Amino acid sequence: MNTLTERYVHEVVRRVPADQRDDIADELRTTIADTVEARDAADPAAAERAVITEMGDPIRLAARYADRPLALIGPEFYPTYIRLLRLLLVTVLPVVTAVVVVLDVLDNNDIGSAIGSGIGAVLTVGAQMIAWLTVVFALIDRSRGRAGVAETTKWTPDDLPDTPRAADKRVVGALASAVWNLALIGLIVWQRTAEPYQHGGDRMQVLDPDLWAGWIWPILAGLAGVVVLELVRAGKGRWTLPLALPYALAEILFALPLAWVLHQQMLFNPDFLAAVNGDDWTIPDSFYTVTILVVLAISAGEIVKRFREARA
Repeated sequence: MNTLTERYVHEVVRRVPADQRDDIADELRTTIADTVEARDAADPAAAERAVITEMGDPIRLAARYADRPLALIGPEFYPTYIRLLRLLLVTVLPVVTAVVVVLDVLDNNDIGSAIGSGIGAVLTVGAQMIAWLTVVFALIDRSRGRAGVAETTKWTPDDLPDTPRAADKRVVGALASAVWNLALIGLIVWQRTAEPYQHGGDRMQVLDPDLWAGWIWPILAGLAGVVVLELVRAGKGRWTLPLALPYALAEILFALPLAWVLHQQMLFNPDFLAAVNGDDWTIPDSFYTVTILVVLAISAGEIVKRFREARA
């Protein structure tokens, strides 16, 4: 349902521990309904809106339910801080990173250097955004003109997003993950058969052809396992422990061989690297190190997420 009450309840309970969500949701619905009924208003919709407005920002209410103090910035400004930080990381950071990569390619005509610059931009600019935004909001929270600022950031029910339909969200998420991993499999196979890079009249693969003698197969098998399990998850409706366990194995089967290949610097075709970069430049070890950490972190995060969903 997409009523004002359901939208408000959804925004609160999605920020509290999973084992408390049902009880808190029932309590909120009952409180709102009883308060609206007690007012005996001629316009129930207007009364519902007034009650929810008085209950306040759902982020702040969720923090009270979860006993999670909002100390550094304070409850008055924390919701605005979180929303602005999310907006910066989702919109501004990708644009800055893309600009840095493009400029590096134009300056150096070097794919390896551009990738390294992009990773550096994500880490550096992202950290700067988080740090400076936190400092600014902490100073505002402690300033004397607090009342005037708070008035301009007052929460209203108009800020509530629509409630997502759980089934639609689950299916879309599973299909998106399956399509992404299936596309990755297709890209790996395509670059072997099409040999897309051409240099001096010769066509060549981007990835090292020697991988097809061994290491590429567990990587592909892991990706295929993830695709199958995501589709099964969508059909069953939720993650369960019998599904989360093979998913973890599929992620491990993909991530560990890929991390080893990166550690041995065997991922890219040496002829491709020589053609792109020339003989006087090689991809720095830091690129491989950072990529290994990213691959392992993402896979570990996905495994933990699946087990949490199975236990919820």
